[in-house]
Amino acid sequence: MEIIIIIIAAILIAAAFFAGHFLARKAVTSKGIREAKILRREAEDVLRTAKNDAQNLVKDGEIAAREEKITALAQVEKEAKQIKIEAKRNDDRFRQREEVLEKKKDVITSKEIELSKHEARLERLEREMSSKERKIERQLEDARQLVERKAGMTRDEAKKELIGQIADDAKRSAAIRVKQIEDEAKEEADNRAKRIVGIAIQRYAGEHVQERAVSVVHLPSDDMKGRIIGREGRNIRALEAATGIDLIVDDTPETVVVSGFDPIRREVARISLEKLLQDGRIHPTRIEDIVAKAQVEVEKSVKEAGEQAILELGLARVHPEIVKLLGRLKYRYSYAQNVLRHSVECGFIAGLMAAELNLNARKARRAGLFHDIGKAVSHEQEGSHALVGARFAKKHGEEPIIVNAIASHHEEEAPTSILAHLVSAADALSGARPGARREMLESYVKRLEKLEQICTSFEGVEKSYAIQAGREVRVLVEHDKIADPEAIVLARDIAARIENELTYPGQIRVTVIRETRAVAVAK
Repeated sequence: MEIIIIIIAAILIAAAFFAGHFLARKAVTSKGIREAKILRREAEDVLRTAKNDAQNLVKDGEIAAREEKITALAQVEKEAKQIKIEAKRNDDRFRQREEVLEKKKDVITSKEIELSKHEARLERLEREMSSKERKIERQLEDARQLVERKAGMTRDEAKKELIGQIADDAKRSAAIRVKQIEDEAKEEADNRAKRIVGIAIQRYAGEHVQERAVSVVHLPSDDMKGRIIGREGRNIRALEAATGIDLIVDDTPETVVVSGFDPIRREVARISLEKLLQDGRIHPTRIEDIVAKAQVEVEKSVKEAGEQAILELGLARVHPEIVKLLGRLKYRYSYAQNVLRHSVECGFIAGLMAAELNLNARKARRAGLFHDIGKAVSHEQEGSHALVGARFAKKHGEEPIIVNAIASHHEEEAPTSILAHLVSAADALSGARPGARREMLESYVKRLEKLEQICTSFEGVEKSYAIQAGREVRVLVEHDKIADPEAIVLARDIAARIENELTYPGQIRVTVIRETRAVAVAK
């Protein structure tokens, strides 16, 4: 800017100089020197004025140039300051980004290190697994060779033999199925027998609820326990000695338990104790008298019970000892079923079936009534109740056909007549009808335990459960030891062993369950 002002001032001075020079020459030429001097002075004045103006102009230009320079410098400083601020912001932003990148880089580095560790661990595990697999393969090969050496056959031969066994089992199952089909085909031929049995059951409807021998005597008060025991226990000893039965007097309120194996003696003791409680006079002499009277009363009741049973069935010419023994069955029970009423039922059912077959109904009723008389003496003589009862009936004049029916109703002797088969059928019908008998809890539990033991004895079986009252058993096997084809073979083997070792009603279904579970944990 200063250069421009200087150039303008120089131009003005030059213009003034040329103007003065031009005026001087003109004055010389036209009016003379005088005028030239005047003009020269005027030119000098003009020149001086021009110089002053030029200086003023220069000064003004310098002032303006300085102001403009100051303004430009301020603007430049302002812009520089703004640029510095922006540059600092950018630096801060870049620094933050670098820090974030450094952190990410550290995280990535740590993950890469962890990943490298996992890869190294996986490689190590793979090497270990490969080593174990090779070792297991060698062991399996050694075991296979050992088994082949001991068994004397190769794996292919063993496979063929196993397939042959499975084929034999399949043939056996097919044969069983064929037999079932044949049995179903015979159903039409069995209609007459079923009709006879149905008619016999329909025509006889005996009482199902019978009174059991009482083994507990209720006392009017606990004070009577002391009187029953007596001084130093003489009363209870006298009663036990007279009846042959144990009396249990414990802390049970107002109760005395009569315990004994012989039901007749137990009934005598019960009646004697009740009479003593009613009389109130309890001492050894009175006890002996009461027991003697109770024995007479029980013997009379036994005889009446036998005569009543014979009268119900319309029998004649029965030996008095058989009548007496038959009456003793009144106090005998088999699985909660009264033996005397069971015998009467058998007599009625056997007689009805014999009548339908046009056989001698009287002999059938007689054999059915006498078939269990051995239970009244079976604990006193050796042998089963069927054989003991047959010997007793033969000793007292019963016919051989009756004796054989008694002895063979549990297949302990070969039956020799159709009458024996009718007695066996009547015995099964009377004992197997709903509500007649109950299976003892102990034997039922033992049967279920034996069923589960048979299942768990097989290799690879983890657990076994008997369900549905022993009609089904579920077997849980280890999936890594038993494959699916082996599970089928295992079910057949268990069923075959149950058939051979266990006695049970109906059928037992064997279900083998093989389950594979995969578990993973999300962290």
